[in-house]
Amino acid sequence: MLAQWAKSPFAVGMQLDLVSYLKEGPSMALVGATNNSTKFGNIIFRDMVSKGYNVIPVNPRATTVNDVQAYPDLATATRDHEIGLVVYVVPPKHTLESLKEARDLGLQKIWVQPGAGDPDVRNYLDENGFEYLMDACVMVESR
Repeated sequence: MLAQWAKSPFAVGMQLDLVSYLKEGPSMALVGATNNSTKFGNIIFRDMVSKGYNVIPVNPRATTVNDVQAYPDLATATRDHEIGLVVYVVPPKHTLESLKEARDLGLQKIWVQPGAGDPDVRNYLDENGFEYLMDACVMVESR
């Protein structure tokens, strides 16, 4: 089930396009990936990797996540990888900080996991023309 959509006349189409894009298997940066197997940053990482996705872990406090090289930020990750989708699984404050970096890097396809967004995040996404999905689970939509 798809959750909250961007506020635009094309919102439903944009969101469906993002889910379709996910099904194409883009490389994705997972902001908030972690080695803690009880946290969603690790659960999502393992799930998406098991489905064949190229998941690039982004966490400033980890050098690897499940033996995969991690990056401290999106800018560093984009030096080694072409990123098609950025998935956020961090508190809204950190999502908002990282979205500014995503904007500067030209990363426009954003997936905000439940709990990673708030009204400020939504406003920022709307004001900056991102194609985004909020409050839908990437693991569910990738089935």
